[in-house]
Amino acid sequence: MRNALTIDVEDYFQVSAFAAHIRRADWATLPCRVERNVDLILGLLDQRRTQATFFTLGWIAERYPALVRRIADSGHELASHGYAHLRASEQTPAQFSDDIRRSKHLLEQLSGKAVLGYRAPSFSIGARNLRALDSLLEAGYRYSSSIYPIQHDHYGMPDGARFAWRPRGEAGVLELPISTLHIAGRNWPAGGGGYFRLLPYAVSRWALRRINSVDGQAGIFYFHPWELDPGQPRQRGVGFKTRFRHYLNLHRTEGRIVRLLRDFDWGRIDHIFLGNA
Repeated sequence: MRNALTIDVEDYFQVSAFAAHIRRADWATLPCRVERNVDLILGLLDQRRTQATFFTLGWIAERYPALVRRIADSGHELASHGYAHLRASEQTPAQFSDDIRRSKHLLEQLSGKAVLGYRAPSFSIGARNLRALDSLLEAGYRYSSSIYPIQHDHYGMPDGARFAWRPRGEAGVLELPISTLHIAGRNWPAGGGGYFRLLPYAVSRWALRRINSVDGQAGIFYFHPWELDPGQPRQRGVGFKTRFRHYLNLHRTEGRIVRLLRDFDWGRIDHIFLGNA
């Protein structure tokens, strides 16, 4: 079974966990490593002849237009991660509408291809702001991958559907959650992120195989370019939990991604779920 591989294209200093320590106004003064890291990922995917979906920040697209074109020209799907990594839940409806339209326009202008998908930073669409999905539909998006059906200290909608669904009715956008396992009455993360680095690789492999074989569903997996970059600048003054979550096992991620590409069949979200192949 083919699973969907997704990459959230943002740099190490743009993660929500650092928002209280690094001002957006200072982003442009920091050493960027996103181009190097995305090129590494493109090389790994090319070696396996694998296509993926790249949820890309508009801020990155503006500063690295050639990188956006390389992603598209390599056969991958470009999707939106918003413009400046602002959580959907922290924006007014007007601000959110402007954010998703601005990023969509940038990516389409640079690639010459339609942008159909959106992923909210920090999976920040949930029960309290489902109307954000209406704004996505109005802006021309066809799907979202923004509702994570887990319990987490910063995000999550535990009672959300585990697989593809339309929270706003049949006419609304398709929601495609990151993969989870339902065990002991609770949904557990099974689709990448920090859990992929925290737990042994065999756990992720077992979970994805179970989703494919027992649930009979395609998995949706994600990671960030900075997770393959153990040489990134270290941030000072952040708490222990934040440091642990961000820096744990960065030196192992590239090898684990290589194994993941070998052990499963992967593709783009639009090809797998929208039939756009």
